[in-house]
Amino acid sequence: MGTAVATVARSGKSRQNDLANRSTKVAILFILVLFIVLKTDALATAVAHLWRTLTNQDTAIASAADLTWLGFSYIAFRLLHTLRDRQTGQLPNLSLREYATYVLFFPAIIAGPIDRAERFAPDLRALPQMAGLDAARFADGLTRIGVGLFKKFIIADSLALGMSLDGVDAALVQQPGRLWLLLYSYAFRLFFDFAGYSDIAIGLGILFGIRLPENFRRPYLQTNLPAFWKSWHITLSDWARFYVFTPLSRALLRRKPRPSTALIVLSAQLATMATIGLWHGVSGHFLIWGLWHGVGLFVHKQWSDRTRKWYRGLAAKPAQKWAWTAVAWFLTFHYVVIGWVWFVISDPALAVEVVGRLFGVG
Repeated sequence: MGTAVATVARSGKSRQNDLANRSTKVAILFILVLFIVLKTDALATAVAHLWRTLTNQDTAIASAADLTWLGFSYIAFRLLHTLRDRQTGQLPNLSLREYATYVLFFPAIIAGPIDRAERFAPDLRALPQMAGLDAARFADGLTRIGVGLFKKFIIADSLALGMSLDGVDAALVQQPGRLWLLLYSYAFRLFFDFAGYSDIAIGLGILFGIRLPENFRRPYLQTNLPAFWKSWHITLSDWARFYVFTPLSRALLRRKPRPSTALIVLSAQLATMATIGLWHGVSGHFLIWGLWHGVGLFVHKQWSDRTRKWYRGLAAKPAQKWAWTAVAWFLTFHYVVIGWVWFVISDPALAVEVVGRLFGVG
């Protein structure tokens, strides 16, 4: 009798687990489809037209802006993170209140960082023990907010006033020197814009007792592309590494016959960086920008694998090591900067033309 009851219990638990897994898969698929629709202008416009038709509104003014949801990119990636971790049994136990607070934590809802639930939950649970009016915490948070406001509204917004590359200047400016100046300005405008928003979010989090993760660490001073991506939009690149690069690499390693190591690395890096590109918007120029970085990461991997012994030998040659570090920084910085051409110019043909003009071609 007891054995039969235990068997029935195990069977019922198994059915519950299967149902939970199917529900999680459906939820992941729904979020991905919704993300693609909202991030693709043509699809978003079509849905807006349909919605206006069903609600007897003027369809002539339907546009993708009708479906612009504040902070959806960041909310979607937090949801995908927790759903995927639930599938693999890595998600910590969270109450509904804790989960909703994590997903909708307002300081990080517009521009990140993309926190992880297992890092967020301990901070949230420690709030009842935290001193309400902690002078040191408030000074830290307000200082960080002030730095962020300065980066965003003084530096980034000043560079945006005709001093950085955009689609109009890209079509009109012919002189390579002026194009380079506009492109450098755009690169720093992006950094101070994104980093400023992150500083503001982190500062607000500190005021509320939540220490959000750092998102930028001097990215333009890095001497190789992997180091750049470990210091630029850190939480986004970490997310892509956890949920695209690692599972795809492992899946390819398990294939029979197994692809070559180089093909596995190339496929995983291209897929990872394409995901990061398309996260900004489902369009060709963001995809090309992502693939640009994927190719760069693959080339760096091949180069570093073949020159590791030579590079270690530079430790005994300080002058040569310093010179190579300077060259590596110069190449990395300009590879990233040229990549911003694909990011800012939505017309790939014009972007190719601009890259040519930067080097006096065309």
